[in-house]
Amino acid sequence: MRIAVLDRDACYPQRCSRECIHFCPRVRSGDETIVMDEETGKPVISEELCVGCGICVHKCPFDAISIVNLADELEEDMVHQFGRNAFHLFRLPTPKQEKVVGILGQNGIGKTTAINILSGKLVPNLGEWGDEAGREAVLDYYAGTEMQDYMQRLYDGDLDVAFKSQYVDTLASRDGRVGDFIDNAAAERFDLDRVLDRRLDEVSGGDLQKLAIAATMSKDADVYFFDEPSSYLDIHHRIMMAREIRKLADRGKMVMVVEHDLAVLDFLADVVHL
Repeated sequence: MRIAVLDRDACYPQRCSRECIHFCPRVRSGDETIVMDEETGKPVISEELCVGCGICVHKCPFDAISIVNLADELEEDMVHQFGRNAFHLFRLPTPKQEKVVGILGQNGIGKTTAINILSGKLVPNLGEWGDEAGREAVLDYYAGTEMQDYMQRLYDGDLDVAFKSQYVDTLASRDGRVGDFIDNAAAERFDLDRVLDRRLDEVSGGDLQKLAIAATMSKDADVYFFDEPSSYLDIHHRIMMAREIRKLADRGKMVMVVEHDLAVLDFLADVVHL
């Protein structure tokens, strides 16, 4: 299935003649394939009506439109969609007891969205982006699967979750010192004992990353999520980090790691999802 997708950041309708609308053959035949959004003032392309002809791609003066191919066979497995012609997430990896499950891929493919759903931060809309899908709808969607059991426990509050965010640099804006967030034993394991007395805005990105990982691991949880734990770390500390996270699974915990570094996941994970 071919559809036209709009890059909203590259679209400047106030500086063009709305060529995408005027030259669209479906619009010229009377369909509302492309319409202007009253809130954003930018065009919205209907996924249902667009035939992927590519005329709008060539007519757009800002190269803001591209044609993408969607796998038709995945339409039944859509987990989340952020909006019309926006990001789609298909399928979710299932957390496993005593296993490290890795999610590998480039930026923008939905890795963080996946673990936000699995950690309970985001309730997926199952592709119905105009509505808020409830938790019951999610449980019905996964009925009879291993994922249903996991999501049921998550929504019932029977799973304690620990989450290490991708954006560790935001820690620098918090008050306190490194020693306020971890104990001496954790500081020694993560090579942070030398900076225990420093304020968070005085330490490097690598030390903030290690602090975030150590603080997450110190929580008593059933499932642990680590988003890009190797960022800012040199090779020595990446190996150290991987070994420490591996210990959680060895203690019977469920662990999920989002990474862009294949070597790290190859060393760390039992299962890798692409």
